[in-house]
Amino acid sequence: MSRRRIGFWYRLAAVIAKPPLVVLIKRDWRGMENIPADGGFITAVNHNSHLDPFAYAHFQYNTGRVPRFLAKHGLFKKGFIGAIMRGTGQIPVYRETTNALSAFRAAIDAVERGECVAFYPEGTLTRDPDLWPMTAKTGVARVALQTKCPVIPVAQWGANLVLAPYAKKPDLLPRKTHHVLAGPPVELERFYDKEMTPELLKEATEVIMTAITGLLGELRGEQPPQRRYDPREARIAQRRKAAGANTLTEQAGSPAIELGSPEESK
Repeated sequence: MSRRRIGFWYRLAAVIAKPPLVVLIKRDWRGMENIPADGGFITAVNHNSHLDPFAYAHFQYNTGRVPRFLAKHGLFKKGFIGAIMRGTGQIPVYRETTNALSAFRAAIDAVERGECVAFYPEGTLTRDPDLWPMTAKTGVARVALQTKCPVIPVAQWGANLVLAPYAKKPDLLPRKTHHVLAGPPVELERFYDKEMTPELLKEATEVIMTAITGLLGELRGEQPPQRRYDPREARIAQRRKAAGANTLTEQAGSPAIELGSPEESK
């Protein structure tokens, strides 16, 4: 399969987005040689800022292989932004609806046509307090095993220093550097031609996330945590903590029973 041509809408988006990115952010981009020159493939990228889709798209645009991102379907309905999303061939994601599988099918079709699909495997901004990749969803592994396409792990760091997760105002000065490191394809061959059980998909996903996390550790010059942050476990722990606090409050509110009343102490 040949690469997809960079069409009008992608060039228009580049004309709009690249100048401010070049002015506001320095670049340290490595691993472009690992981006396939031809054929369909996946890039699996960590996500730690609302700015990093633009910064990362700039990196990949410069490789000549434009990415198709999976994005919330609501973005496709918003005027000029929606026109850009549709025109550049981004893939709408319909969560918890009857159309939820359409993004999966569209991603497979795009890869089989020789295009690149960019996945944020975590599905959202990382919740890890130190911004390491957290546990991921299995969609990236499902598409990879279905198509047997190369999966290129990519780590990025720096957009989060300009716009921290969930921050409303950017920190532009001093000028920050957007670091990107693309690694060689993840070895997933041992998962091919097997039943795609939840366990197998989770294992393949973890192999992909380990590759991304290792690259991020290299970029940051730090050792990644041994255990990946799991937002579900964190929510359960918070609920248990809140339930425990409520229990203590209820107990403190019944001193005659728990602590003994003044009458009983006479």
